[in-house]
Amino acid sequence: MASPAYSIPNLLTYARMVAVPLIVLCFFVEGRLQSSDFARWSAFGLFVAASITDFFDGYLARIWKQTSNIGRMLDPIADKLLVASVLLLMAADGTIAGWTIWAAIIILCREILVSGLREYLAELKVSVPVTRIAKWKTTIQMFAIGFLLAGPAGDKVLPYTTEFGIALLWIAAAITMYTGYDYFRAGLKHIVDER
Repeated sequence: MASPAYSIPNLLTYARMVAVPLIVLCFFVEGRLQSSDFARWSAFGLFVAASITDFFDGYLARIWKQTSNIGRMLDPIADKLLVASVLLLMAADGTIAGWTIWAAIIILCREILVSGLREYLAELKVSVPVTRIAKWKTTIQMFAIGFLLAGPAGDKVLPYTTEFGIALLWIAAAITMYTGYDYFRAGLKHIVDER
């Protein structure tokens, strides 16, 4: 019998992790940060493919009853690596700048805080389930990042692509603050009540 580590859902998670450096590499041509149309569309294509694996890895693991410890561990890590690396790349590229950097900071801080909270609560054998609004937050966040990756190249095809991505990023940041508070409130009683 094949190892659960090499199940199709887990292979999709690994592929999402491999996509992270490939997306970043799209922007580095001749050793410096570039944002040509080709770089942006290549990164966009990789990001879309990686985002699709995010849906299918969990879905397939559930319907095929192939959930595994390694999958449960790596899936959120792959998600956070993908989001954090692209947000940092967009900040370095100048696609997000000024006040919009705060939206990215809010999203990144929430991801780190919730990860830390989940890890702590796991030691107490307390599970923190993903809420429906948190799933919506992830969806909006992925769309925002997709629009931002297309950026100026996308503006040539669909005007205001970058602006739409920035607006969605702020919406995602607002939902991020709410869901972060929601998770923290749910976990706080276990932290306070611990003896």
